[in-house]
Amino acid sequence: MSQSTSDLNYLRFWGVRGSYPAPFGSHLRVGGNTSCVELCADGHVLICDAGSGIIPLGNQLMGQSQIREVLVVLTHYHWDHISGLPFFVPAFVPGWRVNLFGPGNSAEEIEKRISGQMLDPYFPVEVETWMADIRYLEMENNQLRYGPFTIESFNVHHPGSTFGYRIQVRGKTIIYASDNELSFIDKNIENRRAELDNYELQLINAMQEEERIKALEVIQDAHVFIHDAQYTPEDYNKKRGWGHSCYIETVNFAADANIKQLYLFHVDPNYNDSKIELLHRDSIKILHDRQSSMQCHIAREGLTLDLDAL
Repeated sequence: MSQSTSDLNYLRFWGVRGSYPAPFGSHLRVGGNTSCVELCADGHVLICDAGSGIIPLGNQLMGQSQIREVLVVLTHYHWDHISGLPFFVPAFVPGWRVNLFGPGNSAEEIEKRISGQMLDPYFPVEVETWMADIRYLEMENNQLRYGPFTIESFNVHHPGSTFGYRIQVRGKTIIYASDNELSFIDKNIENRRAELDNYELQLINAMQEEERIKALEVIQDAHVFIHDAQYTPEDYNKKRGWGHSCYIETVNFAADANIKQLYLFHVDPNYNDSKIELLHRDSIKILHDRQSSMQCHIAREGLTLDLDAL
């Protein structure tokens, strides 16, 4: 890192794929690494998720001398979100401090979940080989403070306990929700529709609307919204309940919340660059038809946003 990291305030995408890495020539304009987003502000580094994208991030951090501490917040413990941790070089270097947080009832539970992938027979070395100062954190009043960052977690619809994060820094609000099925309740209603009478359906529909309103309140007016856009409508219909969203729902949900900039994230590894760019063009058309001023982007590996210019 040739430029002084402490002088920069940015958000950078290091991994944008869902499910598994896709290092294919047809995917390189968008990127093949799995979920990892870096935020750097006032000399502090916050990392969202530790998929394979955290590996090149760790290598870059080793090339600078100002920063020797990071905070990694994990949305959940599926392998595409933690598989880079065993190769995150700063964790193996004395003099570094690596703070870790994710779903769990205690710091001990978080440690157990993170260390599980580095136990025999899954990996040849265990977390005990980490020589950095490793700290597992707990939230107080559903909030973490780290340097200039204020981080709040919220629950999303994905198999197992999964968080999204509302991050506030330098007067900006950034929402990171990598894995979230926006139509999760719709599926449950459809599955049980024949069992319900009209009154029960009205009650459930009212509850559904209430939940949507609450979900919109969490993200309302955010400057940046990084959200699951894994499927086309055709693929989503085959994979309802898997914990991911159709890109169309993501676009409309973000527009309803008056988001400033949406980044389509966690895209399916089976979609090549050309297909994702078609989805992006369709997203722009949806916004045009809605007369929405929201900007919609593809989250691309290496893309860097100036936090102060958001």
